[in-house]
Amino acid sequence: MDNLRLVVMENIKDLGEKVNIHLKEMMGSTHDLIIPIDEVRFNNGEGKVVLKESVRKKDIFILTDPMNHSITYKMYNYYNHKSPDDHYVDVIRTLCAIRNQANSVSLVMPLLYASRQHKRDGRESLDCAIALQEFIHQGVSNIITFDVHDSNVQNAIPRSSFDNFYPTNILLEKFVTSEDVSNDNLLAVSPDNGALKRTRFYANMLGCELGGHFEKHRDVYKVVDGKNPILEHEYIGKDVMNKDIIIVDDMIASGESMLDVARELKKRGAKRIYMFSAYAMFTKGLEVFDKAYEEGLFTKLFSTNLSYISDEAKERDWLSVADCSEYLAKIIYTFHIGGSVSPILMATSKVLEDFAKN
Repeated sequence: MDNLRLVVMENIKDLGEKVNIHLKEMMGSTHDLIIPIDEVRFNNGEGKVVLKESVRKKDIFILTDPMNHSITYKMYNYYNHKSPDDHYVDVIRTLCAIRNQANSVSLVMPLLYASRQHKRDGRESLDCAIALQEFIHQGVSNIITFDVHDSNVQNAIPRSSFDNFYPTNILLEKFVTSEDVSNDNLLAVSPDNGALKRTRFYANMLGCELGGHFEKHRDVYKVVDGKNPILEHEYIGKDVMNKDIIIVDDMIASGESMLDVARELKKRGAKRIYMFSAYAMFTKGLEVFDKAYEEGLFTKLFSTNLSYISDEAKERDWLSVADCSEYLAKIIYTFHIGGSVSPILMATSKVLEDFAKN
């Protein structure tokens, strides 16, 4: 029997079960690959993780989504939602339960914990780097993530395996097969300097022009929700009049900045606006997107199921969610057999190649 096993945390159960099905098909196996676990919570809020099967001499892949805010537990007679910090500690508990008995342990965390706290400015914590170091200290041999906010954070663990994959193909295939667009009337626009490289990659995949980018002018004297509020978006780039536009970013938190960019593009005569983000968190609810959609600010938002999206959000006409489970299963299987990940990183698809040629 093959020694590949999955430990699927409760915060990523739906995606984990799909990955399990794909892996069994790839391996020609009928055996369930998921090791059952209990994520126990005591009434005072403390917890523990219990493995229900042996992991000895197995290749273990732990799947977790630290941004799933839907998981609750009872604490002092009220219900508390698990925070990213809670999910992070549950991963550490899982690694402690494994106790170095596995042949290898890989951590699959598509949306990397604390990835927006990836650099330090003055007297503040450096959470992402510390978390990565702790994972390695607890026995993780490979860290697998997707569209990380800043890949330079891997410098915190320079001697360890850190692989950053992109769901670009899957998002763009869903886009070109569901929307009536042509690349000769399509422009890619970056919402800020930080997303410029990512936006250029999308443009190359679609065979369209890179239209330009926005400069964010922030109020450096104020901090709101942990960041300096944006005073103005200044557009630098080509004329967008009557053009279809794609806007690309790694994640959408509240979405206000992305919608501000869409609003500025509409003022300049843009036709249809499509937004792309690997992660759509909607931290301030769906209403702001509902209103923007009703106003005609954007046509559709494309995201993935690599991190939690509520059922309520999935029902929205303006949201299209791409399933990345088969892609993730291929990555896990490649790591398990010791294959090269380069073909996966560099892969394109005939659908996109044909679109780019037209």
